[in-house]
Amino acid sequence: MPWKEIWGSYKGRITGITAGIFFGFIYLWAGFWNMLFFALMVFIGYTLGRRSDSELGSLLPWKEWSDWLSQRWRPFK
Repeated sequence: MPWKEIWGSYKGRITGITAGIFFGFIYLWAGFWNMLFFALMVFIGYTLGRRSDSELGSLLPWKEWSDWLSQRWRPFK
């Protein structure tokens, strides 16, 4: 499988895992319970990347919340 096809199909997962490994290594150098937290970072990166690949959107409905707040809350005039 050529790299362009792999990148096109799994771009979010690859980016998520890379970010998880990066932040995991930063934590490994600085903290306690290192391997557990490292695995958590990789899992979170993979999960967010998988959601990106599946085009499921964000975990929190930011747009809907923003619209709801803008309709209900108006600054004092």
